[in-house]
Amino acid sequence: MSFFKKLKESISGKTESVTKSFRDGLEKTRKGFVEKVSDLIIRRKKIDEEFYEELEEILIGADVGVNTVMTLVEELRAEVKQKRIEDAAELQPILSRKLMELLRGDDDNSLKENPDGITVILFVGVNGVGKTTTIGKLAHRYKQEGKKVLLAAGDTFRAGAIEQLEVWGQRAGVDVIKQQAGSDPAAVMFDAVQAAKQRNVDVLICDTAGRLQNKSNLMEELNKIFRVIQREIPSAPHEVLMVLDATTGQNALSQAKLFGEKSGVTGLVLTKLDGTAKGGIVVAIRQEMNLPVKLVGLGEKMEDLQTFDSSQFVHALFAGMISEEEQAEEQE
Repeated sequence: MSFFKKLKESISGKTESVTKSFRDGLEKTRKGFVEKVSDLIIRRKKIDEEFYEELEEILIGADVGVNTVMTLVEELRAEVKQKRIEDAAELQPILSRKLMELLRGDDDNSLKENPDGITVILFVGVNGVGKTTTIGKLAHRYKQEGKKVLLAAGDTFRAGAIEQLEVWGQRAGVDVIKQQAGSDPAAVMFDAVQAAKQRNVDVLICDTAGRLQNKSNLMEELNKIFRVIQREIPSAPHEVLMVLDATTGQNALSQAKLFGEKSGVTGLVLTKLDGTAKGGIVVAIRQEMNLPVKLVGLGEKMEDLQTFDSSQFVHALFAGMISEEEQAEEQE
């Protein structure tokens, strides 16, 4: 059985709406990356040094990351030599398989929940990456699952952050615990945990300040928030999700490294994947950070926040190739 057929079968149990979300959300990356690879294979046909150099340029252009690209191309060279592959077209399924291997890890991408009470999810990340929007969408998702959700407006420093979270709270139909702008974020978290206990809440989602990631006082604020939450719920927070803007490419990776090392991050959320042709940043982050990508933003609608799935991701990227291969098999 061909790789593409296996790939299609591996996601046959997923809902069509999720498949469509990935396919639509990765359209720009598919056109900017996969179509360039297809064009290269059609133009060159022969696998030589120039072929590898151009493939490297395409992969680096898609923000897969220089180190990852070098490793990937070396592995392709080795496989071509071992299997004595001469036709460039035979590299398509090998490349897609290797990309999926790079994306897969031992990590479980599902969000951890507290089996004994309130699940606390803390969101961190610099301003402008889509943190508040992601919180609103996640609150909506939990609400749709029948869970009782509460939001905590812990970003008390950025102008308009509290109001923005309130708007998303209204859209999702969940309450927001807040204080005045400039208040102590840890005090907001204390109030939120108390309210969550009193209201028998299932999930408490907390926003935090997102000033520059190298400011030590921001890390001190986060540590204070951790202590306040853990004093009330010792096992919390159950997830610390760092939100990154996929459209910023390698800058997002730099943010993840600087912020993630210091703030106890358990997983990453990549927003605005639908707005970039550089979706390869997912591969770079997965390889260079010892952290799973847990959620991806694939559009503006409430339902466009999806659990990251490597097979869905690769299937969506190579959708055109899969249908081409199916047509070829039918003709045979």
